[in-house]
Amino acid sequence: MSETTLSGYRVLAIVTNYGVEQDELVVPVEHLRERGATVVVAAAARDAVQTLVGDKDPGRSVQPDTTFGDAGSDFDLLLIPGGTLNADALRLEDGAVATVRAFASSGRPIAAICHGPWALVEAGVVEGRTVTSYPSLRTDLRNAGATWVDQSVSIDDSGPFTLVTSRTPDDLDDFLPALEKALASSHDSAR
Repeated sequence: MSETTLSGYRVLAIVTNYGVEQDELVVPVEHLRERGATVVVAAAARDAVQTLVGDKDPGRSVQPDTTFGDAGSDFDLLLIPGGTLNADALRLEDGAVATVRAFASSGRPIAAICHGPWALVEAGVVEGRTVTSYPSLRTDLRNAGATWVDQSVSIDDSGPFTLVTSRTPDDLDDFLPALEKALASSHDSAR
């Protein structure tokens, strides 16, 4: 991993209160905080977020900092962790989908892993973009107009916002540097 200093950068992670894949939330949040970024976890409710490991075993409980509606907009990058249950419920949360659209329309980078890209589909922001995800989402992403690739991380900076996607927690070693790079370049984009 690089030793990038991310002091002064702000990241918003959006999740529901149950079912987010533990390592897809905890590992990036801790990684970014260790490098100096401020990371705010916004959930559907202020109750603790129950993570899962492998979509079935209870993982760590994470206390969210805020809710979707109260998060504000002063962030440099949006992080969308997966977990099948979390991602399926997240795309039904109007506040979460509105947040995705707001980041995309303002040109700020978005990073999504595993099932997280379902929120991108729901927000209508993947048409013409190259993405990766958990393999079961490939048809959904293609139907939404994206080009799906089977690789550990995809960085698409061809559109109005940088889009970083990854397949599974097994790909975090590639996802984290791509996340850092997108965040570090976020101040060059329109806010």
